[in-house]
Amino acid sequence: MPNTPSAKKALRQSEKRRLHNRTQRSALRTAVKKARVALEGTDAAAADTALRLASKKLDQAAAKNLIHKNAASRLKSRLAKLQSKKTAKPA
Repeated sequence: MPNTPSAKKALRQSEKRRLHNRTQRSALRTAVKKARVALEGTDAAAADTALRLASKKLDQAAAKNLIHKNAASRLKSRLAKLQSKKTAKPA
């Protein structure tokens, strides 16, 4: 346990930040999962909407340093690849 007043305050702050980051990360993971499920489904409009929401959440998380910007870019790329594979016409 912290002994000094500044250490006690730092502990309070870090706990508050941890909880906030945890909820944000959970919302991000939910959005990505919903996008994957929507891309596997048959409704193209729902898939497009879910993909746009997931991309927005990923960009916001990267801007706030919740995840690394390259990780956000990688996830967006993989989701877009799934979408293009789904919408591609078989030859």
